[in-house]
Amino acid sequence: MRQIGRWTGLALAIGLAAGLASALFLVSLAWVTTLQTNNWWLLLCLPLFGGLVAWLYQRFGQSVAAGNNLIIEQLHSPDLLGVPLRMAPLVLLGTVLTHLGGGSAGREGTAVQMGASLAARIGRWWRLPQAEVRLVLMMGMSAGFGSVFGTPIAGTIFALEVLAFGVLRYEALLPCLAAALVGDGVVRWLNIAHSHYQVASVPELGSIWAWLIGAGICFGLVSRAFVSWIELVQSRSRRWLPNPIRRAMLGGCVIVIISLVLNTRDYNGLSLPLLAQAFEPQGVVPWAFGFKLLLTGLTLGVGFKGGEVTPLFVIGATLGSALAQLFGLPSDLLAALGLIAVFAGAANTPIACVLMGIELFGSSLLVPLMITTCIAYTVSGHRGIYAAQRVGWAKRQHLAHQTGKRLDELEVD
Repeated sequence: MRQIGRWTGLALAIGLAAGLASALFLVSLAWVTTLQTNNWWLLLCLPLFGGLVAWLYQRFGQSVAAGNNLIIEQLHSPDLLGVPLRMAPLVLLGTVLTHLGGGSAGREGTAVQMGASLAARIGRWWRLPQAEVRLVLMMGMSAGFGSVFGTPIAGTIFALEVLAFGVLRYEALLPCLAAALVGDGVVRWLNIAHSHYQVASVPELGSIWAWLIGAGICFGLVSRAFVSWIELVQSRSRRWLPNPIRRAMLGGCVIVIISLVLNTRDYNGLSLPLLAQAFEPQGVVPWAFGFKLLLTGLTLGVGFKGGEVTPLFVIGATLGSALAQLFGLPSDLLAALGLIAVFAGAANTPIACVLMGIELFGSSLLVPLMITTCIAYTVSGHRGIYAAQRVGWAKRQHLAHQTGKRLDELEVD
């Protein structure tokens, strides 16, 4: 009973802390997004904001600059001291500045990093033994992910699945679920709304299964393209501009120029209006996913802060909308499937993503979600947005020799 009481208290504390942090982040993000939308000149300040973010991390945050990869590495080699509390305020400020200037980034990375760093601090206060550090960090990740998207079940499984794809850590199932439910409950109690998108109807499976297979392949290929583009921008920009401040500032200038040439703000920030449009019958322009992918890779690749998941949602939904026009299927159906499947292919977390799809769109979409998500996960190969993620179980037999390695240690498959 003492053990149950201790872990219940930990789940409540971590869920409360992560939920409050996510609430603060969501409110801040909504505020700066409104500012950015109503004041076009803030886009011109993006290079300055990028330089400021790079300076902050160079001066105060070199130990936490790896972000989500630091947390995943700590899950493999647990150490509460390895996830400093400073990660939370730095990633919060860095992400807010990125969005204030119109950088194309998301929110998952920020919420997960805040949740994990706060959980690590609570674990130090609790004086937990080293063997229980992994559980605490996973609880923080679950609470952060579940509370920022309003999907506590997906948040629970995400923390279990992201460590090494093909492997689930079931010992953390109940603690992560409790923390995620508390975190999500805190955000809901504070009346902070999440975006909702509806799928009007799902056609009979027998009439669309071939199109679903084709869509799943496309989603997986775009997941690979997203990861490859970010890796290319990171490697080339670091080689050409070793100074992180200059790199972020010059990268910001490139993003500003592209945005002005495109003559639209649809691809800056979270791009939630573009995401909503993908669910409308008229859909979006067929090339929308490509421009969002381009700007997101530039934003994150040169050192701005924020998550990859919301941009992946937008890329997947707009790609799905474009495919719907090609296949003659409902735009909202393929937008929903793309939103989930492209994320699954890039994050290598198919089970969490299918559950997220059910939480967001309902169980009527289960079979189409499973088809497109599993295909995208397989097609994306041993690539992913989390370089510290391990190959727990190879996706294809001829890649079995890569089992146990980090993704950034692998040759391109």
